[in-house]
Amino acid sequence: MHLSSAIVSLTFALVAVGQDVSIAAVKKAFTNANIPTDLDIVFQPTALLEVSLPQTAGPPITLHAGIQVPRNDTAGPPTFHVAGNVGKGPFVVATVDPDAPTPQAPTSAQIRHFLGGNFVLNSGGLLVNSTPAISEFRQPTPPAGSDAHRYIFLLFKQSPAFATQTLVNSSTPVQLFNISQFAAAVDLGNPIAGTFMLVAPAA
Repeated sequence: MHLSSAIVSLTFALVAVGQDVSIAAVKKAFTNANIPTDLDIVFQPTALLEVSLPQTAGPPITLHAGIQVPRNDTAGPPTFHVAGNVGKGPFVVATVDPDAPTPQAPTSAQIRHFLGGNFVLNSGGLLVNSTPAISEFRQPTPPAGSDAHRYIFLLFKQSPAFATQTLVNSSTPVQLFNISQFAAAVDLGNPIAGTFMLVAPAA
């Protein structure tokens, strides 16, 4: 069950520029926002996932877990860095919205906002890949009148089964996705890092 009160309490967070610096703090933010329960995942991160959203003017917005970002600042596509001893890859990055169309009645959730594999770490911790994403990044679009939605970024170690999976492709509907079922089906295991942002409807 979604804890809409937890989401509402988080929507008053201020937009800030600065990444997550504590795995324990990220895990606590996920728990407070009821994310492991709502996604049916085990979240025991061993690294930090840094997600940065480019801006048309000014520096990028770098997420910290639970930050609220104005919808107009979320066009992306984001860049990803990893801090932690996780090897060179390959990795899978997934982004989902479990609150569509509203946190109180998430009948379309999860919405798949990004799914890409074959990411590897370069020397500066940047995740790079040379293959198209399965699902290109979709800008958050919570409907008018909705509370803020959670947009959750998860990092997985890529399995051999992911490269040959046929469950999801570029034309598969993005609605009613289930990241835990997908991860289990392609043997991704539990996410090794993650973060999330809150985005409310555009004013």
